[in-house]
Amino acid sequence: MPTIKILPHAEYCPEGTEIQAPAGTSICEALLENGIPIEHACEMSCACTTCHVVVREGLASLNEAEEAEEDLLDRAWGLTPQSRLSCQAILAQKDLVVEIPKYTINHAKENH
Repeated sequence: MPTIKILPHAEYCPEGTEIQAPAGTSICEALLENGIPIEHACEMSCACTTCHVVVREGLASLNEAEEAEEDLLDRAWGLTPQSRLSCQAILAQKDLVVEIPKYTINHAKENH
């Protein structure tokens, strides 16, 4: 079972943490299932960028980004070559290091 190291984020994970999730799980699902309330305004349907993450280590082990995800990522705050929508990034067997960006384009936060 791969380990995801989440770098510190002031709101969602102030101390940073490490979690485990089974292969085949999206990063978003893994975060939510482990008490890290990452935004996901479109309910993980690949229709927004609020679950944007930067995969600092292990990016190549994830599934390939599809065109719809790549198009949406162009609107994400803090876009990098290692950016993924966490709802679309599916875990394989390798460990990851993930950073949740400081901001999203979602101006009105929703409670989930």
